[in-house]
Amino acid sequence: MEPNLRFGWTTGACAAAAAKAAFSALVLGHFPDPVEITLPRGQRVAFALAETWLGHNFTMAAIVKDAGDDPDVTHGALIRVTIRRGERGTGVHFRAGEGVGIVTRPGLPIPPGEPAINPVPRQMIRDALNEIATTPDVVVEISIPGGEKLAGHTLNGRLGIVGGLSILGTTGVVVPFSCAAWIHSIHRGIDVARAAGLDLLAGATGRTSEAAIKAMHGLDDMALIDMGDFVGGMLKYLRTHPVPRISIAGGIGKMTKLAQGRLDLHSRRGSVDFAALAEIVIGQGANPEIADKVIRANTAVEAFELAPALGQAIALRAWKTAAAALDPGDAALEIVVFDRSGAIVAGTGFQQIHGRNLR
Repeated sequence: MEPNLRFGWTTGACAAAAAKAAFSALVLGHFPDPVEITLPRGQRVAFALAETWLGHNFTMAAIVKDAGDDPDVTHGALIRVTIRRGERGTGVHFRAGEGVGIVTRPGLPIPPGEPAINPVPRQMIRDALNEIATTPDVVVEISIPGGEKLAGHTLNGRLGIVGGLSILGTTGVVVPFSCAAWIHSIHRGIDVARAAGLDLLAGATGRTSEAAIKAMHGLDDMALIDMGDFVGGMLKYLRTHPVPRISIAGGIGKMTKLAQGRLDLHSRRGSVDFAALAEIVIGQGANPEIADKVIRANTAVEAFELAPALGQAIALRAWKTAAAALDPGDAALEIVVFDRSGAIVAGTGFQQIHGRNLR
C-alpha cells in the first residue's frame, strides 16, 4: 500500500453495522448512532448511520460505504439493511433486496438460489446481532440501491451472480490498491468453471487478448479468467484446483515479462529486460546491429518489430515460467502472444506439463 492512503470498509462490515443498528431498534426501540461492531480480526470500529426507519414489525438502517482511498466500484454506495422478526427457532435468515445478487451457479461459497452474501459477512452479521440479543430469529434483507447497475462493472455476471452486487469481505477492511479482491475474483472464477465441468480455461492480461483467445477457441465467457497482471495468483490456484487445459493469452510486453520469470506483470514490479532480449536475438544469429537496436528499444513491441523471431522464443520461455508455477501437475498448457490488434504473434500450442524438464 502507498504511504498515507486511507483504509476503508467492506460491504460486509457496513452490512453488519447496519444490521446491528436496525436490530437494536427492533429490540430496544432506538438506533445507536454511531453503531459499533467487532471485525473478524478483533478491531472495534464505529459507523455513522445515513438512514433509519422504525416501522411496524420491521426496522431499517443504512450506511454509506467508505472504501477509503481504494478505487472500489461500491465506494459511496448505500448499504441498507431491513430487519423483520422471523418464526421462532428459524435463526437468522438472509434475503437479497434491491441491488444484491442471487447465486445461480455452483462453485461459489454460497449455493445456487441463495443471496450473494458471503460466509464471513453472514457470520459478522450474526455476531453483531448477538451483541443485542442471543440467537435471534430474524430475517435480514440487504439492499444496495443502484447495485444492479454497479454490478455491470464487476465479474458477477461471469460468475453467475445475477441481479446485483455481492456482499463481500473477509477482514472487514479495504486496503487501498490491494490485489486481494482481484485475486479473490480469479479464484471464484476458477471455482465456477470447474463446477461447470469446463476442461479449458483461458487467462488473459487484457480485453484485446481476452477477445482474441475467446474467438480462437470458441470459448464461453465462463471459461475466461480475468487474470490481468496476476498470472501467478491464477496459476498457483490452478496448481491445487486443476483443469485439463490452460491457455494464457497476453500482449507482447506482458508476455515478455512472463518469459523473463515474472509472475506479477504490473509495471511497478519491473520493466522488460532489453539486454536479455538482445541476447536472444544474438543467439538466433541476428546481425549485432539489430541486437544493439533491441537494447535501445523503448518498448517490447519495438523490439519485436526489429526482430520478429523474438516472438516464438518469448512464447516458449513464457511457457516454462508458467509451467514451473503449475508443477507438479498434469495439465496441458499453452501460451499465445497477441499484438495490439488481436493478431497472433506467436504461440506454443498445448503442451503437457507432467514429466517435462522445466529448468
